[in-house]
Amino acid sequence: MDKDWWKKAVFYQVYPRSFQDSTGSGTGDLAGISNHLEYLRELGIEGLWISPFLSSPQKDFGYDVSDYRKVDPMFGTTEEYERLIEKAARLDIKIIMDLVLSHTSDKHDWFVESRSSRDNSKSDWYVWAEPKEDGTPPNNWQSVFGGSAWQYDTRREQYYLHNFLKEQPDLNYHNPDVQQECLDIMKYWLDKGVSGFRLDVFNYLFHDEKLRDNPPNKTGIYRSEQFEKKEPYGMQMHVYDRSRPEMIPFIARVRELLDKYPEAMTLAELADDNSYKIVGEYTSQGRLDTAYNTSLMGGINKHLKSSMIEDAFAELDKEAKDAWPSWAFSNHDVVRVATRWGCEDAGKPQTAKLFMAILLTLRGTAFIYQGEELGLPEANIPYEKLQDPWGIYLWPEWQGRDGCRTPMPWTHDRKHCGFTEADEPWLPIPASHATRAVDLQEKDTDSVLNFTKDFIAWRKSEDGLTLGNIVFEDFGEDILVYKRGKILCVFNLRDKATQITTNHNLQEVNLFGAGLTDASSSGGISLGAFGFGFFRILD
Repeated sequence: MDKDWWKKAVFYQVYPRSFQDSTGSGTGDLAGISNHLEYLRELGIEGLWISPFLSSPQKDFGYDVSDYRKVDPMFGTTEEYERLIEKAARLDIKIIMDLVLSHTSDKHDWFVESRSSRDNSKSDWYVWAEPKEDGTPPNNWQSVFGGSAWQYDTRREQYYLHNFLKEQPDLNYHNPDVQQECLDIMKYWLDKGVSGFRLDVFNYLFHDEKLRDNPPNKTGIYRSEQFEKKEPYGMQMHVYDRSRPEMIPFIARVRELLDKYPEAMTLAELADDNSYKIVGEYTSQGRLDTAYNTSLMGGINKHLKSSMIEDAFAELDKEAKDAWPSWAFSNHDVVRVATRWGCEDAGKPQTAKLFMAILLTLRGTAFIYQGEELGLPEANIPYEKLQDPWGIYLWPEWQGRDGCRTPMPWTHDRKHCGFTEADEPWLPIPASHATRAVDLQEKDTDSVLNFTKDFIAWRKSEDGLTLGNIVFEDFGEDILVYKRGKILCVFNLRDKATQITTNHNLQEVNLFGAGLTDASSSGGISLGAFGFGFFRILD
């Protein structure tokens, strides 16, 4: 039994609504995932992160849970979940579950009872506070999705806290009963065969009990990786509404539980003004296994620069030196990397291969988002077909998250690319994705899909690329160079051919690469546009 299996593994994130529909409903489901597990195994995937599939009103697409022990009928049944787990195990794929513990749906029985009066058994399971004397919210905290983080409830004549939608009330983790119930939920799913959890917005669990105002943000950087306009949430330093010190004792309780399941792993999503510091705090001293932040998911239509990668590791080394990092370039919340970093070259196979090669050779655990192995660009969804409440709220300055959530294109010449037999899928599939469908790429030996498959297989054969240290070498912003053990990794980040000379004695054979024209034992390397290569260091 290898309790650190996740360090070497390549993970794949499935957004179940959009992977494959087995029932003709227009929405993907668990059986659809089961139908394509062989595809994932052939790709070389060993860990599968499945976004939420528990019972939910779907106000935020499953991140608003109404029952933590039931599969949402939209996605199937408990029996279909069990079959998925069993089949994945036969294929040596471990499944981690996306678990949303910071908040529930307002339709959850806990909240329905909590809001009914001030003296029921769940009255203190959520964060309730009195209005100010003038009737305004208790403090200045803002919701991530816009507006105040407080919603007034006429039944209790109090405000409740919601860091996200008003339909997503925050649980009160200062209540020991809430902590224990959430640990019991984790145990329930571990006993049902999951190999761990992706812990959604995990640093949002605790709040300041004194409800102090957040101070203003005077850094001049007002927003996230995605939305570059100024908005109220980004105009505060989030000192009191997230990343509270009370998290550390609770993490110790999570660790105590997980230690009873030796192969189980924890991946925490952490979003903070100083996310690397939080990564260090949450993963040091044997706490959580790993965490990823969104530092490499930032920027819209920005060319990738070597400093973006180097700075991420420098900050990690400074704030979380002993942490084992996890990296993702895309997920269900951000613009797809092919568009975000590809700019005018978005969707070109060579840039998609370049980004994939970087992701799979960074020190840490790699997470591929569905469709990234196809080089899918961001989809442009018209306003009338938007589903994402955040995108609707911020339109037209930002189109939201629907563009990265469109259904998977399996077969280019079938209805809705083989995703569904329904009249319409829950989101449209753009024509640009049909031309990159799985069936077409499987037949093309030079496709992004086959490149990814071959690259993952090669990565597994080189211990230096999985567990080795990473050491960067400076060749300017347009060339990214680093050592992983005894392998030199070289990437040309621009669309022009270039040459560099390293100080290494190199084996002349390119171990794996694309767009590379020449290398010499004396250290000279010629790279084509967006070319890259990997060389054995002999000195």
